[in-house]
Amino acid sequence: MNTGAPSFLIALETSEIGALIRQSAWIYPTANIAHVLAIVLFAGAIAVMDVRMMGGMAGSDPARVVRSARSMAVVALIGVLLTGAVLFTAEASHVALNGIFQMKMALIAFGIVHALFVGNRAVRALDALGPQAPMPGFARFAGALSMLTWLGVVGLGRYIAYN
Repeated sequence: MNTGAPSFLIALETSEIGALIRQSAWIYPTANIAHVLAIVLFAGAIAVMDVRMMGGMAGSDPARVVRSARSMAVVALIGVLLTGAVLFTAEASHVALNGIFQMKMALIAFGIVHALFVGNRAVRALDALGPQAPMPGFARFAGALSMLTWLGVVGLGRYIAYN
């Protein structure tokens, strides 16, 4: 426990739930494995979606591919957030003060806002396109920015372990 953390984080970490997560032989490891699996599903869905928006897989219907991938990404992101909350609860006061973790959370927030505003606009633009149609510049930009954002999140997430 980091006594310099805000009191609500200390309270979360020292709560019965936080203690249960830390003391259980199964909860933390299971949440950790589930977190990694959800990240893999999320990353796969994001990769399919963003590659298509950047012009890859040109023989496929862009709107159909992107909408299907977005649906999977939403489900996987919910899994990532839920399992991440379990992991966070176990050591909230320590993790929250980590600058790399803070950058990761800011990048996640940016990624979600990007998906809601920029990504939604780009997806709507794809409805009029058929297979083999060139992707609009805005969709290409949205896909590239999304890909870079989520790669950054994964990179920062891995770096937390070494910081």
